[in-house]
Amino acid sequence: MTTVTFHSGSGRIDGFLVEGHSGYGEAGSDIVCAAVSAVVGLTECTINEVLGLGAPVKVQEKDTRISLKLPGGLSGENEYTCQNLLAGMMVYLQAMGSEYPENLIVLMDDDDDEQD
Repeated sequence: MTTVTFHSGSGRIDGFLVEGHSGYGEAGSDIVCAAVSAVVGLTECTINEVLGLGAPVKVQEKDTRISLKLPGGLSGENEYTCQNLLAGMMVYLQAMGSEYPENLIVLMDDDDDEQD
């Protein structure tokens, strides 16, 4: 199963962590894995290559993990763009998780809840 956890705090999505293999199909023909990889790649490239924001990305192939964390102090325009991009990624993956519930789960880790 692939688990995607979106991290939020201070009223914003500040990153995500993708872990695990979906198990839908064999390596190279797993459509769930391919779709997750595509949306992660598009999001990372838009944030770092198109917008040039330098968001740290950690890839651990051995553990099948990839994470991205938005930098703080973004301009209003970049913050707005990144929030919409991450929200769109989350909605897309939630829809996929509904279609493939045995292979993909999407979670929200709200750091604000821990401050109560």
